[in-house]
Amino acid sequence: MVVGAFVLFTTKGTRQHKRIGYIYVFSMILVCGSALAIYQLTGRFGIFHVSAVVGFLTLAGGMMPMLIKSIDRKYKAVHFWFMYYSVLGLYAAFASEISVRIPDRPFYSMVGIATGTIFLIGTLFILKKEKVWTKYFS
Repeated sequence: MVVGAFVLFTTKGTRQHKRIGYIYVFSMILVCGSALAIYQLTGRFGIFHVSAVVGFLTLAGGMMPMLIKSIDRKYKAVHFWFMYYSVLGLYAAFASEISVRIPDRPFYSMVGIATGTIFLIGTLFILKKEKVWTKYFS
């Protein structure tokens, strides 16, 4: 989570950003991969497995533009969008994990509230930052 925040809030494109970014990518592959192996909660493929798959997809969506690097500079905007949402997914998972520890609260309702809150705040932040991105990429 600290590495994800570091990558989001520091200068983009630097050697340090790239190094720390790859640490984030590797860590997320481990986290999502391990989440796919957990079946004690429901005994079958469930919502947390779907979340892990979505985590892989946002990570891939964020990395593919940087690995392909088309001539158009807008590929960086795609990288930003997907990577920001990848980190938001990580924060939503953390908030969900904390919220379900509150005694006598409905499990899935707490997960939904925590996830929804994180994504609402995060999306507002991203939309604000997008104004800066469009100036940079146009």
